[in-house]
Amino acid sequence: MAGEGRHEVGIDGKHESSPEADTRSIRPCTGHPARPSRDGNPEHRFVTSAQRTPLVLVGAICVLIVLALIALGSGRYPIGPAEMASVIWKRLSGVGEAGTADAVVWQIRMPRVAVAALVGAALAAAGTAYQHLFRNPLVAPDTLGVSSGAALGAVLGIFFGAGFLAIEGAAFISGLAAVGVVVLIASRLTAHDPLVTLILTGVVVASLLGAAISLLKYLADPYNQLPAITFWLMGSFASASTRDFATLLPAVVASLFVLIALAWRINLLALPEDEARALGVQTGYLRTTVIVAATLATGASVAVSGIIGWVGLVVPHMARLLVGPEFSRLLPAATIFGAIFLLAIDTIARSLAPIEVPPGILTAIVGTPVFIVLLARARRIY
Repeated sequence: MAGEGRHEVGIDGKHESSPEADTRSIRPCTGHPARPSRDGNPEHRFVTSAQRTPLVLVGAICVLIVLALIALGSGRYPIGPAEMASVIWKRLSGVGEAGTADAVVWQIRMPRVAVAALVGAALAAAGTAYQHLFRNPLVAPDTLGVSSGAALGAVLGIFFGAGFLAIEGAAFISGLAAVGVVVLIASRLTAHDPLVTLILTGVVVASLLGAAISLLKYLADPYNQLPAITFWLMGSFASASTRDFATLLPAVVASLFVLIALAWRINLLALPEDEARALGVQTGYLRTTVIVAATLATGASVAVSGIIGWVGLVVPHMARLLVGPEFSRLLPAATIFGAIFLLAIDTIARSLAPIEVPPGILTAIVGTPVFIVLLARARRIY
């Protein structure tokens, strides 16, 4: 018969699929039953997140390259595609004399584009790590007080008339110190869930640091110090330089290396504490390592650019919708998306109006509706 060998009758009288039929209903990558297609045809299966990830990453890298070229040509001194190609060819070949366009691209815009993309990547990666660590979609890189600590260090530097390098160094050290204080206090409070305690302690310490910043702003010189403090707190890439990029790059690379190396273990942190420990994960040590890596990237970014919010909160949700919640896929996607997002924001900020708009303002204006839409469309994955 035509259907012979396709099904067999089991002991309980139900039909059982043959091995051939079972094999066709299994996804080749995951081993889970294939999801039916919208039209009912079993041959037209949905593309899984794992299968989609390489295409998403390649597409995101191409978008980042194109956006960087657009950013290099945008501004008060516009540079067209032909002139941009000539500038790049001169630099690669060493043929021709450098003109005004060459100086604008390589000395002014290139450091700014590189720093903006690197800060966006760092904040998005840190936000992804924190959200996965705390199993909370509302956690951001500044949850544990690193941004408030860095802001206090920078404000103190400005208040006492320190130089630019000293202000960046004070911001970086203060950000790390703030998170250290939060972790130390939370480790002494053992009566509650450690993750909840850590988050609440971070909120309390950040509030205290914010009060100290407000006091310094009140005491600052309203003609010189206060405008500088306010401008720094809003975030900006106007003074970005090659030195800033060289300072930021090692911290971000080291943080990403640690997070990628521990990706499969970090995945297990999404499980309840006892289940993760049963699988052999030292949750306390791993949690501390993730916090240190994410804080290092955030502190270095805030020290260079000032406080720029929403990147580490919104971008991980964008990436999660495309590649799924698996951390080893989510982290690279969120990192590239963060670079794209903040580079686009900075390009708009310096091209939108005659006066440059601080990127921290634009990220809030853009991030709020985008985050609401993402929450409305996203499925529960925590």
